Amino acid sequence: MSTQTPSSQIDSTGDEITPVYKWRQNLNWLQPFALLAPSGIWLLLLLVLPTLLILELSLVPGIRPGDLVIPSGFDNYFRLFDPLYLRVIKRSLSFAGGTTVICLILGFPVAYWIAQIVPKRWQNLVLICFVLPLWTSSLLRTYAWIAILRPTGLLNTVLNSLGLPTLDLLNRSPAVLIGMSYGLLPYMVLILYASLEKLDKRFLEAAADLGANPVQTFWKVTVPQTLTGIAAASFLVFISALGDFINPELLGGASSSTAARLVYNQFLGATQNWGFGSALSMVLILVVSIAIALLIKFGDLTPKR
Repeated sequence: MSTQTPSSQIDSTGDEITPVYKWRQNLNWLQPFALLAPSGIWLLLLLVLPTLLILELSLVPGIRPGDLVIPSGFDNYFRLFDPLYLRVIKRSLSFAGGTTVICLILGFPVAYWIAQIVPKRWQNLVLICFVLPLWTSSLLRTYAWIAILRPTGLLNTVLNSLGLPTLDLLNRSPAVLIGMSYGLLPYMVLILYASLEKLDKRFLEAAADLGANPVQTFWKVTVPQTLTGIAAASFLVFISALGDFINPELLGGASSSTAARLVYNQFLGATQNWGFGSALSMVLILVVSIAIALLIKFGDLTPKR
């Protein structure tokens, strides 16, 4: 007569499965959740919950510190259509887009030179030298640009010594673009380098054998193979530039107010309108989320050959 207990089972090998072992098997699906729990809790506390709080505040018109939070409508979002605020948002998008274009134009040749021309044994050293500015504070780098671009700064001193007219760049939009491009250019180069390093040179040789000139080879061979890297680098620079606060504030002055400065004024400035500041923050979060979604959707596409 079998001595198997009612709660026991027999597996495919004929061995008896004890209730304890069966219980452990049922808990195997929890192991991935246990591994993801630390990062998940971190994101929940520092990203999801604060975003939900900002969303709630954005639905309360005219709320100030200490007021009761009672969501009552979308008045704060409708206020964004005021021409004054639309100009600020447009300026922020212009700075971000201009910085992305400048970084792409300047960064692609540098990344190509490092990935395809510099010998392999020197590439890591060149990359380290190129990203050295990132080892210093962004605030210090911005003050360095102030010393360079001010009317009596290094740039105008050199121009005067050469008999050339001086440039009035500080507290203007060009100074903001210079500072933002300088700060974000290493990120563009690093991502483009990772993409250009995998460039298949056989296609370049085949294009040359078929009579393509360098310009045709660049647009029809190099760019399609590195399109994923170009998209990833551009989105990263655009998102970072959109939230930049230091460069527009210190290099652009009052005439270069951006959405980041506007959010700062609503929370810490004299106006103290947390509801409108939260609404503007949610709009920025939405724009960044759309950019990330596009990057996820198109970033993994197989490069065209």
